[in-house]
Amino acid sequence: MNRRRFLLRSAAALAVPVVAPRLLRAAAPARPPRLLLRSSWQSVNIGDIGHTPGALSLLYKHFPEVEITLWAGSLGHGSREMLTRGYPQLKILEGSLGPDNLPRSPELARAWAETDLYLSGSGSGFPASAHAVAFRKATGKPVGVFGVSTDPVSGFGAGRDPEGGTLANLRERALRLPPNHLSADLRFIIDEAAFFFCRDTISRDYLRAQGVKTPVLEFGPDAQLGMHLRDDAKGLPWLRERGLEAGKFICVIPRLRYTPYYKIRNSPRTKEDEHKDAINDRTTERDHTKLREMIVSYVRSTGGKVMVCAEMTYQVEMGRDVLVNPLPEDVKRNVVWRDTYWLPDEAAAIYAQALAVVSVECHSPLIALHQGTPTFYVRQPTDTCKGQMYRDLGAGDWFFEVDETDGAQLWSRLSAIHRDPAAARTQARAIRANAEARQARMVAVVRETIAATRRG
Repeated sequence: MNRRRFLLRSAAALAVPVVAPRLLRAAAPARPPRLLLRSSWQSVNIGDIGHTPGALSLLYKHFPEVEITLWAGSLGHGSREMLTRGYPQLKILEGSLGPDNLPRSPELARAWAETDLYLSGSGSGFPASAHAVAFRKATGKPVGVFGVSTDPVSGFGAGRDPEGGTLANLRERALRLPPNHLSADLRFIIDEAAFFFCRDTISRDYLRAQGVKTPVLEFGPDAQLGMHLRDDAKGLPWLRERGLEAGKFICVIPRLRYTPYYKIRNSPRTKEDEHKDAINDRTTERDHTKLREMIVSYVRSTGGKVMVCAEMTYQVEMGRDVLVNPLPEDVKRNVVWRDTYWLPDEAAAIYAQALAVVSVECHSPLIALHQGTPTFYVRQPTDTCKGQMYRDLGAGDWFFEVDETDGAQLWSRLSAIHRDPAAARTQARAIRANAEARQARMVAVVRETIAATRRG
């Protein structure tokens, strides 16, 4: 019934009679292939912002004739303007579904009717999966997924572990789950998907063990790695004003084990939030002492500078409080605290000039790698299985489990980069090349899927 209602609504949106679609298709002139990209999940995180330009850069690079419409979730903090500057040909729409799981607006209905493929962008846990289900049931058109993580162990909810675990532990536990563990809606859409790229092999292997039926189930890294946007006009003057010279500073990004979304969104604090806050209170100092020890060793050994910056809005003040303020005075003189949030294109401009980027967040290292900058990801056990992508791409030397790492180990690895930055940049470019090869494959599958849809 939903499909019939969708056809009627689509016909109204397109201002054509629903009774003669075959004749209309036969008479219509050739048109470019069309793709509906569901992405831009939120704008309080430059990683979530960056998923979208990453996917767009990859698609336009390897599939230049495609016409893309972005169905965006949230485009705040200047992210809409960044996208329109970087991709003037991009069509952007927003909107929601009604109680019947059909588009509320004529613009969204038109996009559903005209597209050849619904492509769900990168994110944790298959964001907006219910919308992919609704699209598939209403239109019968193909759905594809472009680099997501599906962690069945970490987090809150029945059978999940709020404390998380190491990647090795998460893999072991995920593969022990019964073959009917996957929820019915997720199984439906993954079975129906034309392709499903997992941004880490733990997610891929879990879904294989669940016996999903998508014909393409492969590792395909986070789309953020494809982002080519870089705002040198904004980033380079910022560095000059603060005395940060290319190759003579590092960037350091903090993170709580759980993001305090209730504070960000100014919503009531729940029991789950209380549990998350308790975990944060117990672990924040322990996690960031290690980064401060690394900073002290770096500054005192090299005389280099440190930029403390944020990947999420809440981390601006956090960086000052947990990384900068507790430092010894002689070290603090060499530390620059960025006191504002930013966009991923400015972050890319600054990371490109750094000796290295050291992050407890997952996506700043991806931005750095695209710029050929050596980078560390210091993973917390609550940060899902997505960090496995670093090992999958060959970046295991720069990957650390925070509970199995200390400041001396971080400094030891960082000192090697300081001693031979050229070799480290060569290594970073090799990691990026691995990602680019996989992502070219991802776009090739998108192209093949759309071609097959248009043929038949």
